[in-house]
Order: sequence, then C-alpha cells, then structure tokens
Amino acid sequence: MAERSLRGMSIGAKSLESDDNVEFADRTDVSYVCPHGHKTILPLSSEAEPPLEWECRCGQTAKLENAEDEEPNEITKPTRTHWDMLLERRTPEELKTLLEKRLQMKREGWFPDYE
Repeated sequence: MAERSLRGMSIGAKSLESDDNVEFADRTDVSYVCPHGHKTILPLSSEAEPPLEWECRCGQTAKLENAEDEEPNEITKPTRTHWDMLLERRTPEELKTLLEKRLQMKREGWFPDYE
C-alpha cells in the first residue's frame, strides 16, 4: 500500500508563487519611548501617519520619539460617574434610607442567597 501512496507537496507547505515583479511598500522606522525608558521601534509604511502613542510591552503608554507635545488648550468637562448621576437624583439621606430598607429585605429573605 505504501508503494501506491501519492507523492507530492504538503498543502500549505510551500508557495508556488515567486517574488518576481513584486514591489514592497516603502517603510520607515518609527520609535516610541515609554516612561520606564523602553524603546520600541516599529516599521510603518512611509505613507501612513504614525500614531502619537503606542502601548509598550510593559503596559505603559509610549510616546512618539521626537514628537512635539501638542497639549489641548481647550477645557474639557470631567467625566460624570455613576455616583455623580445618582447624587443628582437622590440626597445622601434618601440613599441611607433606601440602603437600610434593602438590607432589611435581605435579612428577611426577600432575595435568594447566591453562594
């Protein structure tokens, strides 16, 4: 049976295409530096606009090396949290009363225990 087995290439093992007449895109090396001093060099297309920030391997945000710091001069509103929106609807005294009411319902067995 082995003498009758098919012989040939494995699927996906090698490409039958050649690199003739292939022109690669022009690339430039872009450097990013994080606050810990790690330097990351990325090859990007020369036509692409490099991002101002990149995530470093340590998890910090790395800044584009030799980039001008463009600080926005406009004043932005702080982000409203869930707690801020809750305090817009209820007073702290109402929240204390509601908490005590819910805790009493829990003690009386109104809510099932999930353990």
